Parts: sequence; C-alpha cells; structure tokens
Amino acid sequence: MKSLYIKFVVITIGIMMVSSIFAFLISNTYYQQKLKPFNDEKITKIAQSIATFTEHHPNMDLEEYLENLSTIGYQMYLMDDLGGESYFGAPFRDKSLTEETKRQVLDGQIFHGILQFPQETFVTGFFANELKNTIGVPLTHNGKIYALFVRPDIKLLFNEMHLLFGWLLAFTILLSTIMVVFSTKYLVKPITKLTKATTSLANGRFDVELELSGQDELGELSKSFLRMAKKLEQMEDMRKEFISNISHDIQSPLSNIKGYINLIDQESITIEERRQYVSIINGEITRLSTLTKQLLLLASLDRDVDILKKKPFNVGQQLKELIRNYQWQISEKGIMLSYHLPDTEMIGDPSLLHTVWENLLTNAIKYNKPDGSIDISIEDKGESISVTVSDTGIGLTNAETERIFDRFYRADTARTRTIEGTGLGLSIVWTIVKMHGGQITVNSKEKEGSSFIVEIPSRDGGTGSLSR
Repeated sequence: MKSLYIKFVVITIGIMMVSSIFAFLISNTYYQQKLKPFNDEKITKIAQSIATFTEHHPNMDLEEYLENLSTIGYQMYLMDDLGGESYFGAPFRDKSLTEETKRQVLDGQIFHGILQFPQETFVTGFFANELKNTIGVPLTHNGKIYALFVRPDIKLLFNEMHLLFGWLLAFTILLSTIMVVFSTKYLVKPITKLTKATTSLANGRFDVELELSGQDELGELSKSFLRMAKKLEQMEDMRKEFISNISHDIQSPLSNIKGYINLIDQESITIEERRQYVSIINGEITRLSTLTKQLLLLASLDRDVDILKKKPFNVGQQLKELIRNYQWQISEKGIMLSYHLPDTEMIGDPSLLHTVWENLLTNAIKYNKPDGSIDISIEDKGESISVTVSDTGIGLTNAETERIFDRFYRADTARTRTIEGTGLGLSIVWTIVKMHGGQITVNSKEKEGSSFIVEIPSRDGGTGSLSR
C-alpha cells in the first residue's frame, strides 16, 4: 500500500504534467487562431516591401541584395518565369511546393503559405522550416518576372532563445519536482505524527505530544486530537475509579450480609440481636438496590433521549414533599433546614426531575457537617425556573468542581471514604437537566460548603443537547 507521501508526490507531479499538456494545447490553439494570421500579414508586408524595393532599383544586383537580406534573418526562394531557381539563407528542411502555386505567384497572385499551413495539433507553423510555410509574392526586376518566397529564419533569429527556453523549462520541471518532494514531506509530517499518536492512543498510552503551532486545518485537527486524548484519559481514569468504587460498594454490603447471616444462624444470639442483624441486612440490600437503580437509570438515559414524559406540575409542591420524606435524616444529623418554595408551575418530566432534587438533597445531607445547614429555594424567572440547593458541607476544590459531573467520579477519597456513594448521582443529575434543555452550575469552596443551581425552561422547550 502506497504511503500518503508517495501518493501526494505522484498526484502533484501528475497534475503538473496534465496542466502542462493543457497549457500547450491552449497556447497552440491561440497561435492557430490569432498569431498565425498576424504573422502571415506581417511577413506579407515584408515580402511586398522587398519586391517594391527591387522594382524601384533595377540596376542593383538582385541576388546579392537577397543574399544580404538572408544574413539578417530570412530564408528565401527565388524562381523566374523560365524555371530558374535560387535559395538564400539557411536551407529549407522540406522544399516541396506545387508547380501550380509557383505559377500563380508568377502570374501576380500572393501565396499565403503561413496562413494555409496545416493546423496539426502538435505542429505550430511558426517553427516549421518548409517551403510551403512561406509568403510568395511576384517580383519584377529589370523587366524580368520572378516569384519570391520568404519566411523568417527562426533558427538564426531565436537560436539562443531556444536554448534559454529549453534550459528554463528543464530547470522549472526539476525545481518543481524537488519542491513538491520536500514540500509534501513537510505537509505530510504532521499527519505522520498524528498517525503515530493515534497508534499510541489505541495501545492505551494517553501521554501523546503533538505540535500545535499550525493555524491551518491540521493544527486544528491536532488540537482536537489532544482534547480527545485528554478526554479519553479522563474516561479511563474514571473507569478505573468506577471499578474500584463499584467493587467496594458491592463487595462491602455483600460481605456484611454474609457475616450477619452467619451470626443469625448462631443459636446463642438473642431475639433483639437477631432483629438488629436483620435490619442491618435489609439496609445493605437497600444499598445494593439503590446502586443498581442508578446504573439502570443512567443506562436508560443514555440509550433513549426520548425517555422524557413531560407534563405540567408544581415543582414547589414536589420539593416540599421530598423534604418531608427526608426530614428524619435531616433531623438525625442535626442539620438546620431552611427553604423558600412558592408554588411554581412548569412543564417537565416530574419523575426524572424528582431524581434531580433527590440527588442534590441527599448529597447536601451526606456531605454536610453535623449541626450544619441546608437552604433550598425556587426563583421563577418567567421563561425558566431556578432551583438552588446550598449546604455548609465539606465543599470542593477547583479541580473537583471541574469534574464533579463526570461519571463515576468521586471527590477526594481521603475526605469522603466514610461516605457511601458511587459517583453516579451528579452525572445522572447533569444528564436529566440537559435533556430538559437546562443547565446546572456549582459554586463551592473547600471546607465551607457548596451551592448547586439548576435552571430549566419552565415551558416545553424541547430536548437539550447532551454534549459536554
């Protein structure tokens, strides 16, 4: 298989050759249509001026005069009415000329051989050194009638120019080929690097390096490739984090369930202890159930963007009901809750948006400090509604804030290792909000708390884009 470099060189040189052929054909057509009549007319005037001059100077030596003219750039053939003939200047390559043509010129007609020369594609009459490619005029000298045939001596006039143009053409082709070879190497070099980087990426090595100095399409492609590599590296890190987290979150409750089942089998435990163990087992089963539900929900959101079932509902009432369901957890942790939730109508999927508020509220509870506070508010902006959930919890660093909506991502495990979670909740929140055509932002300060602001169109604005 040919490399891109060889293909580019071959195609470019091919284009040069085809262009040269077309340029020659066009130039030849221009000569045949425009320059040939002009040359015919010009040489006719010169031949007629020679005939007029000889007629006005009957005492001069005609052959000597014509010989002198030939030295300055003309080829001539002279024939008298008795059949005598003479040649002056460089010899003609082809001396064929019909007797009828000669007789017509002797009878006083002008022969336009240059104009009538055959229009063959690759033969330009200007360079054809043939007797029939001349201008024939009648000439009278000392009462004697002649037929004079004249054409420019191209070789004498332009021999040096022929060499110059020949060398110029040769050097042009050579330099063009060299420039194509080297310029192609320069152009293909970034693609070669990009190919190596792609191979490296396919092998799982994400630390690829590419030059970003170019402002052309290749430069933009390199920038996009690096962004993709960085994103893939993040996805790979998140995948590893997810496997680690999900393994712990599955293994831990399973181990607990197994352990407490073994304890229940012991006859020495009391009824109260058995009830306590059963309660713990139920709690661990609930943890596993929650985890699987999150995974299934996220898969559903990915698989079908038409999952939305929009209808009008009161988001203020929905949030109040959610707070009532979690009031015991809030009280158990000693958190002070404040809210401003006026009745606010909107169009959306109540079930999915309930998942959004529930995830934000449970996070605010989980990551809050004992005796901390949570504030929930709704603001009706006319075309959209804004829901804000603020807490006085552990907060987030700037780096964590940038990745908080990535799937499977959990904040610094040193600070959150005692808190249950899979890192899927906020990713689910982000996806649902985007599907409603809204946006979610977070303002957070480490050790001081976080505020999540969700803004969603209050009317049916269609499905939003899920691109990050």
